[in-house]
Amino acid sequence: MIFHETPLDGVFLIEPEKRGDERGFFARVFCDDEFAAHGLETRFVQANNSLTAKKGTLRGMHYQLPPAAEVKLVRCIQGGLHDLIVDLRPDSPSFGKWFGADLTAENRMMMYVPRGFAHGFVTLTENAEAFYMVSAPYAPQEERGLRFDDPWFSAEWPVPPAELSAKDASWPAMDPAYHAFEKLRGLC
Repeated sequence: MIFHETPLDGVFLIEPEKRGDERGFFARVFCDDEFAAHGLETRFVQANNSLTAKKGTLRGMHYQLPPAAEVKLVRCIQGGLHDLIVDLRPDSPSFGKWFGADLTAENRMMMYVPRGFAHGFVTLTENAEAFYMVSAPYAPQEERGLRFDDPWFSAEWPVPPAELSAKDASWPAMDPAYHAFEKLRGLC
């Protein structure tokens, strides 16, 4: 695997290193030893799969508070999506900054999202399918979210979101009390 650093501390784009011949190729998408050598999480407790039918659908921006804060390893296995994260760790030099990358079935890139980041994506194709592993089980009482268009972080989406759930549309704009950034202190 090839680990590409990003502008945000602790965030990586991970490229499977293909080994192939006339039959096709083989590539690892996770290796405990390689992740540990880069100081990354190696324990994942859930693997999730989502299919989004319509292009331009936005899912996010979600995160969980400690003790349920989670690391995510996200990959697109069909179609394409633009994966976007926002650093919510108050102690981080990149607090409030965002980063996004296209993850597609063709490029096979993965985004490693540390604890303390809000995460979401917008689909670039019809029938975009995401597969992701998480380091903590879903804890609804610890779930929070940011508005995808919150001026606090002013993300640039490659396509305007045309559809989102009622839940994702109702996340509040940045409010330190609701978003509980202080509970995320020390995660970087």
